[in-house]
Amino acid sequence: MDAALYLESATAAASLIASPEVGARWDQPSALAEMTVSGLAGHLALQITRVPDQLSRREPLPEGAEVITVLDHYARVEWIDAPPDARANVAIREDGHTEAEGGPQALAERTANAIARLTTMLPAEDPDQPYYLPWTGWALSLAGFLTTRLLEIVIHVDDLAVSVDVPPPALPEQAMEAVIGLLTRLSMRRHGTAAVLRSLSRAERAPATIAAF
Repeated sequence: MDAALYLESATAAASLIASPEVGARWDQPSALAEMTVSGLAGHLALQITRVPDQLSRREPLPEGAEVITVLDHYARVEWIDAPPDARANVAIREDGHTEAEGGPQALAERTANAIARLTTMLPAEDPDQPYYLPWTGWALSLAGFLTTRLLEIVIHVDDLAVSVDVPPPALPEQAMEAVIGLLTRLSMRRHGTAAVLRSLSRAERAPATIAAF
């Protein structure tokens, strides 16, 4: 994952977070169950606002901690097959709402400030450096970690745009291709190669869903 690609995508997300349409519907329900527009905007912003501090306090790799691939990361995370009321998913929603508590202008400013910090920080980082995720117990390369943040940005930019009835901001084509490629691989692992192939090529034999999550 190229840092410039992440930053360009984050900047597009920040423009949507700061839009008047998001502010106007701040307390209304979003397109996602049990999340308001503010909570969804907060969750999207967290894919940016948390990263500078996480990089600044990077923890040494504990003894026995594995450095794993992005695909293995998604095989292990608690939320991926958990129901909406599972502890992991409740915590995700709560974090988004907490991030948005200061209101739309404060969230927009915090997101813009994080991007400014990352614009300086990320070019100096080694993309292959292992990055320990203390909330999971394993590590990803920095490039892998940014890939997981990019996936969240691409998906939730669309969710937020739909929630406020605006077209999603244009994201870099490379970012879209990277995320769609990752989602396809996750879908193949979950549903099998044949299901994904048929969904993309044979409508008459397509399964009901090939959702990656």
